[in-house]
Amino acid sequence: MNVTKQAIRDRCTDAVFERGQDYCEEGRIQRINRFGDIITAAVQGSTLYELTIEVGPSTINPRCSCPYDGPGDCKHIVAVLLDIVDAPPSDERDRVQAVLDDVADEDLRAFVIDTFAIRPELRDQFLARFDDTDMASKSVEEYRAEIEGLFNQHTEEYPVVVDAIDFSRFFDIAEQYQERDHYRSAATVYRALFEAIDDNIHLVDAAYDHYAQVLRSAIDGYVDCVHVAELDADAFESYARVLDERASTGADIHREQFMDALEELEEFEEFGE
Repeated sequence: MNVTKQAIRDRCTDAVFERGQDYCEEGRIQRINRFGDIITAAVQGSTLYELTIEVGPSTINPRCSCPYDGPGDCKHIVAVLLDIVDAPPSDERDRVQAVLDDVADEDLRAFVIDTFAIRPELRDQFLARFDDTDMASKSVEEYRAEIEGLFNQHTEEYPVVVDAIDFSRFFDIAEQYQERDHYRSAATVYRALFEAIDDNIHLVDAAYDHYAQVLRSAIDGYVDCVHVAELDADAFESYARVLDERASTGADIHREQFMDALEELEEFEEFGE
């Protein structure tokens, strides 16, 4: 992996780089694994933070569950990148590929089915990628319940949310649907995201920029999907009504965003763009 200390330093502030060095030297990295170009890790801060870092030939695309909203990468990402430079983790992909080549199709199918039975999040990703029907694997209510469950987990010890909850799994599912032109399914996931965040924003006590960005991305994704989906007048009205209801009854801080999204959607419909 083409990662250097100078490249890491260029991605963060001096203060964050120093703290990342401290975290690396203090042994705060609890777990680090590599599978191809993907690094996953867990770093102990005020709580245990989960990281995913995709390292390409000339790019580094990191994601951390911490609430950091300053410039550049956070100290947890810096710590993991520095650890990669000092001791690159072994790549497990080749070993897995070699085993896959020797597994009988029926055995592999049985393993996948068994895994899906206990890992519903993988089942959702599988259906988003391979199901030919434009029907989300779950309803808005089911996805929203999962997202609200994340808020509940983050308020078990404190009455407020102080961390940046990682919603990337839901965005990944929505994007899989979009790539396959299953726009109604993607809209279902985006709607669940912005509704759950809108309903729970009163619990958020830190990382406001994170939640604002997630909400904005979910609304934009929803509008884009409704725009390009082939909907009749009644179906379009039902999707637009979701935004109208949020603009009327949702959290005050978000109402203007929902109103703007509704106006944008209606302009698309009016001009047929």
